[in-house]
Amino acid sequence: MTQPFTSIGVTTAGHVTTIEIQRPPNNFFDIVLIDEIASACEAADADLGVRAIVLAAQGKAFCAGADFSRRTAGEGPATGPSPGRHLYKEAVRLFRVRTPIVAAVQGPAIGGGLGLACAADFRVTCAEGRFSANFTRLGFHPGFGLTATLPRLVGPQQATMLFYTGRRVGGEEAVRIGLADQLVPLAEVRAAATALATEIAQSAPLAVRSTRETMRWGLADAVERATERELVEQEWLRQTADFKEGIKATAERRPADFRGC
Repeated sequence: MTQPFTSIGVTTAGHVTTIEIQRPPNNFFDIVLIDEIASACEAADADLGVRAIVLAAQGKAFCAGADFSRRTAGEGPATGPSPGRHLYKEAVRLFRVRTPIVAAVQGPAIGGGLGLACAADFRVTCAEGRFSANFTRLGFHPGFGLTATLPRLVGPQQATMLFYTGRRVGGEEAVRIGLADQLVPLAEVRAAATALATEIAQSAPLAVRSTRETMRWGLADAVERATERELVEQEWLRQTADFKEGIKATAERRPADFRGC
């Protein structure tokens, strides 16, 4: 994998490729980052020697979502690798990857960062992990396909609770409700994710891909449909006073004063 990436690092050891997000400390996402992760995953798909992927991150956060202190936050019209393409179009590519992915969530996975974590097959985390679909706290609609992926992981009722409240879930609770799969000490998160990926890679690769395709049957299409609706809802909500207040309140670290307009 020799593609010149700017926001990620890619290494391969044995049958496992590690994709590391390199935007510490918060690892905010934009269309460039998601395009690079998707491209690296597609390159792993094309490499017959790669049987599993670890998605990890530098810094204190796995991915703290979009940086709303920058006006477009990477979610408006694309200015990245393919003009006219939206970030969510790149996100759908992640769900069409054929190689199993294990996410090493060592810190916050917030908003779209949670969506990124949920694109993986498994999530290894720690007590310091934080998971939040905080969109409604911003006066916004959930995105990154989470309206399709989150109910699949935790059930419709629990997903609805997380969407409506925007509450943060710690690593222990995340494992309890099925949002994460394994809880280890902070210092061991990446090693544990790599160990799980290595265990997967010890199984017959064609059989694993075949089984994975059955288990995730229709998921990519469901995510694509979900993101189309999510984008429509986000576009009109972006114009509301509540959204502007939500962003301002978040930046000022205070409760938002939403007015329903």
